[in-house]
Amino acid sequence: MRAAQAKLPRMTDPIWLEPDLRLLRAANPSPLTGEGTNTYILGAEALCVIDPGPDDPAHLDAILAALSAPERLQAILVTHAHLDHSPLARRLSQRTGAAVLAYGDAQSGRSLRMQALAVQGVTGGGEGVDQAFAPDRTLTDGAEIVLGDDAIRAIWTPGHFGNHLCFAWRGAVFSGDHVMGWSSTLVSPPDGDLSDYMRSLDRLSAECARVLYPGHGAPITEPQGRISELRAHRLQREAEILACLEASPHTIAELVEAIYLDIPSALHAAAGRNVFAHLIDLEARKRVTASPGMGPKAVFSFLREDQNR
Repeated sequence: MRAAQAKLPRMTDPIWLEPDLRLLRAANPSPLTGEGTNTYILGAEALCVIDPGPDDPAHLDAILAALSAPERLQAILVTHAHLDHSPLARRLSQRTGAAVLAYGDAQSGRSLRMQALAVQGVTGGGEGVDQAFAPDRTLTDGAEIVLGDDAIRAIWTPGHFGNHLCFAWRGAVFSGDHVMGWSSTLVSPPDGDLSDYMRSLDRLSAECARVLYPGHGAPITEPQGRISELRAHRLQREAEILACLEASPHTIAELVEAIYLDIPSALHAAAGRNVFAHLIDLEARKRVTASPGMGPKAVFSFLREDQNR
């Protein structure tokens, strides 16, 4: 059963989620973004924006109107460099003078395995990468951003994307695309890494947040339940992949056809990226082999325990 998630209406004006926290939603609905990207404005007199969103002039105008005075904006935080989260950051910075803060550019934070795949020419898929993204200031894991009498703490959570950050504030966590209530998270190599994703789920669980504010969809009011649900979902998907491969070798497309029986064919490409992420993780753990080598076109085979010796 899906963990509790508050309901939010569609909006053109910001809505208050709690004292000193407002939400604006960008008009970029899609199967991968839900009703659109969530842009958060937090603070009292000194303000911060989390995830300005796609390069949409109307959304920029809405953010500026909500600020009331551009000089009130002290920082622009970006969870990760996907095209639905980061492009508007630069234009917002130019209009307000506020610095853009993030873990790094679009290649930052990639695991060694993902770096090797990128060198081989493997490309990602999904929301699209903001290759031009470059923050004014990089944030290390645990870095604090002072906002008047308040503080926001950066939490490095690679998995969905190598440079993905979550942000802790007053017991809440802005979870970006790492944990959402309406959907599981796309992990698309080489931009995403499933091994990192699972470790980052544990990292978020340890935060014991009172609420999660995701990059898409409504607030998650039972964070631990949702994190456990997502972990279980990934383990179930892994078991399904291994069961198919134990029966016979499969390509990624064949695995998608066998496992994803309840989604439209338009989403099969995204499903294939998730399956690829699982297979990379399983190969690293010596549960599967890839022929002729690891890549999206490989044929994957089950590796029995006695073959690991």
